[in-house]
Amino acid sequence: MGPVESQPIGRVVGGRAKVRESGWGREEAVIRLDSSMFGPEALFGLEEFSHLEVVFFFDQVDSREIDRGARPLPGAPDAPLIGIFAQRSRRRPNRLGVSRCRITSVQGLDVHVTGLDAVAGTPVLDLKPYVREFGPHGEIRQPEWASVLMRGYY
Repeated sequence: MGPVESQPIGRVVGGRAKVRESGWGREEAVIRLDSSMFGPEALFGLEEFSHLEVVFFFDQVDSREIDRGARPLPGAPDAPLIGIFAQRSRRRPNRLGVSRCRITSVQGLDVHVTGLDAVAGTPVLDLKPYVREFGPHGEIRQPEWASVLMRGYY
């Protein structure tokens, strides 16, 4: 397999300047599309959706910090080791993040959102309206440690 190239479609403007591990649900930000690539018509109809899935690049993660194996959960050194693909760490091999957030408005090339867990300046790679039918079907399960870890995140 060879390299895959991707070009940012825009950036996160405003919102949180630094990564913190809690309180993302109150965070307000703007996703601003690149005007050299898009006109406002690229966002036509998006305001009819309540939520958005955002694919972004963790550009502030140093490539030397990438996890490729397993590690203990942050703050829980006695917990079992958790593999990188069983967690949502920002230190992923390709440094890709996916977040779901609420759309508060769409104005020109700006999508105003709340609850986006990406910091100001983050390159945005793709936007997808959240469509209920693409969500999980059937029962959802997860280990207790995931619920404990996520308390207070949003």
